[in-house]
Amino acid sequence: MKNILITGGAGFIGSNFIRYLFQKEPDIQIVNLDKLTYAGSLENLIDIQSNERYSFIKGDICDHFLVTEIFHEHKIDTIIHFAAESHVDRSIINPELFIQTNIYGTYSLLEAARNYWLNEKSIPSDQARFHHVSTDEVFGSLEPEDPPFSETSPYSPNSPYAASKASSDHLVRAYAKTYGLPISITNCSNNYGPYQFPEKLIPLVILNAIDGKHLPIYGDGKQVRDWLFVMDHCEAIWTILRNGQIGGFYTIGGNIQPTNLDLVRTLCSVLDELLPNSVHLPHAGLIQFVEDRPGHDRRYAIDISKIRNALDWYPKESLKSGLRKTVSWYIDHPEWVSVIREKVSYQNWIERNYDKRGVQP
Repeated sequence: MKNILITGGAGFIGSNFIRYLFQKEPDIQIVNLDKLTYAGSLENLIDIQSNERYSFIKGDICDHFLVTEIFHEHKIDTIIHFAAESHVDRSIINPELFIQTNIYGTYSLLEAARNYWLNEKSIPSDQARFHHVSTDEVFGSLEPEDPPFSETSPYSPNSPYAASKASSDHLVRAYAKTYGLPISITNCSNNYGPYQFPEKLIPLVILNAIDGKHLPIYGDGKQVRDWLFVMDHCEAIWTILRNGQIGGFYTIGGNIQPTNLDLVRTLCSVLDELLPNSVHLPHAGLIQFVEDRPGHDRRYAIDISKIRNALDWYPKESLKSGLRKTVSWYIDHPEWVSVIREKVSYQNWIERNYDKRGVQP
């Protein structure tokens, strides 16, 4: 792996992954293709921009001509495909955008890779890899007694977002089976950590708590999620790319499954510790139950046995240690928070999504 194309590298997981690679690998070249939609920001990579091994291209993965041009100009041998519309609530309001980006965008990348690696034979297929980053939400919802999701779990998506990601997974699998494209797929659980756009639960709660605003909990708060610290996720992906099986599928999780309510309460306790002089103590007093989202999956859990046994990967962060690092980062980076919050699209979304649920300021 010498010339890596990372899609969506200005987003949350993608930017953390780029930072991870620069720390681990001194000889690779990285091309970051990002459309810079609301959740992508060059602020996430401000310390990387001048690196001679890094190139940024603003563009859409659906632009097949542009993607093809990037392959030829930069001699791409590896794709790590993060780019996606990824917020369930947004997919309920505007599913068309998710269909376009997550399905057609993945198709555009697959075609470019197939043509460059297999048809033109510009890169030997055993030295190329298309790695597709997906989600556990493609598997649907678990009942309390059900075993965790694994690589053999059937697909049963319940939201437009999950359905679009399931479709993209199937496309990647089909290109491997039909054309022999060298691929790998990971389905990960909920990520959290630095640089996460504050529409997602953990950064939203952190920033609301700091400001003394209510902390919205959907429904009864007993939905169960598996939480994965983003740098643990980055390490897992790179481990798979270096040592995993071509054509392999891996589920990645944090091995931690609290209810949403317990997660927020833990977050509040961390905030209490790190902000002992806050006038909003105890922060748990800011919790407010609000109207649930339609079709809200009840439980996710991930079985990491395959990646642990085959590749000796396991998450390093506990829930408390990961949350402490995350809260500390948001407290220490008010400039980043200010830039993100000034985006009109962010303000409009927060008002549109939470005002209708009766969240009090």
